[in-house]
Amino acid sequence: MSDETLKTTPLYEAHVAAGARMVPFAGYSMPVQYKDGVLKEHLWTRENAGLFDVSHMGQARLRGVSPLSAFEEVTPGDFIGLKPGKQRYSVLLNRTGGIIDDLMAARPISFDGTGDDGLFVVVNGACKDNDFKVIDDELAGQVRIERLEDRALMALQGPKAAEVLAAHAPQAAAMVFMDARAFSAFGTDVIVSRSGYTGEDGYEISVPASEALRIWNTLLADERVRPIGLGARDSLRLEAGLPLYGHDVDETVSPVEADLAFAVAKKRREARDFPGAARIARELAEGPSRKRVGLIVLEGAPAREGAQIADEAGNVVGVVTSGGFSPSLGKPIAMGFAPPALADVGTRLKVIVRGKAQAAEVAAMPFVPHRYVRKL
Repeated sequence: MSDETLKTTPLYEAHVAAGARMVPFAGYSMPVQYKDGVLKEHLWTRENAGLFDVSHMGQARLRGVSPLSAFEEVTPGDFIGLKPGKQRYSVLLNRTGGIIDDLMAARPISFDGTGDDGLFVVVNGACKDNDFKVIDDELAGQVRIERLEDRALMALQGPKAAEVLAAHAPQAAAMVFMDARAFSAFGTDVIVSRSGYTGEDGYEISVPASEALRIWNTLLADERVRPIGLGARDSLRLEAGLPLYGHDVDETVSPVEADLAFAVAKKRREARDFPGAARIARELAEGPSRKRVGLIVLEGAPAREGAQIADEAGNVVGVVTSGGFSPSLGKPIAMGFAPPALADVGTRLKVIVRGKAQAAEVAAMPFVPHRYVRKL
């Protein structure tokens, strides 16, 4: 895709003005890093508050007579039981139990306090057109998809995110992990969830596109906040052990193989009433043939996506799906797929980097502990 055909977010000019290096991502021109570089941006987010433009992602409202029950026809989550003011991580499944996309779906307590303003869904940018087509095709006549093309999305992440946002939206301070609220802040209507994809505490903030630049600059006026690009977002989510769609998961990978079985609700496991239920039930009972694992590379260069994973005898047993240097740990880390027999923490393996076998070890994920704020 040429630069001429790349889409831009409402914050594009702000990124360019700040000296960001722009790259193609999910069909958009997006900032991969700013002047400080990926390493400093990563560490700043771990210690302060980083502000990310994630407006390329797909935002939509699912409306209808019963959008919660309808959504269960394409996902394995318990959405009928989703309470107003809460958000849930889930996966959109194909008929063989493969993951079409992973997503967040919420019932934000709406401006009138009812929480019945449909289901607010956020999907990955590269997948959004197909995701919404799948939902539309599968749930035709049950739900109406209202794509929120006129809204931007930003993520404020890090240990100081809560106190920063509280200065502009006091309501956000009382929220805990996976809460979702719709209220007035920054002089406009916002949809806020206490969540993100860095492993840090923080928020995702949906705002009218026309107000995005003003709100972005207002947050950046706080000395605790700096803009952060896609490079640090990727290294942060890797340290957090979070899969990236199209790399660690795709339509061939089931939630069980991806170590996302928590997204398959207990009542749904029993009912087996979701796409690909037979495969997923079998894998839950008997174990999958492969499993997503974390790896610490003990010697040599980082193992990047596509590097082979071998056992100690040198037999290729899997592949790296995400990998890089961990700024927080000061060593290379990776995620990939390996047989369950070689997936136990502490198992010694090898990664093949530029034709050379390097020692690696299966590690517990997340590599860096999550710091989500939960109810005591």
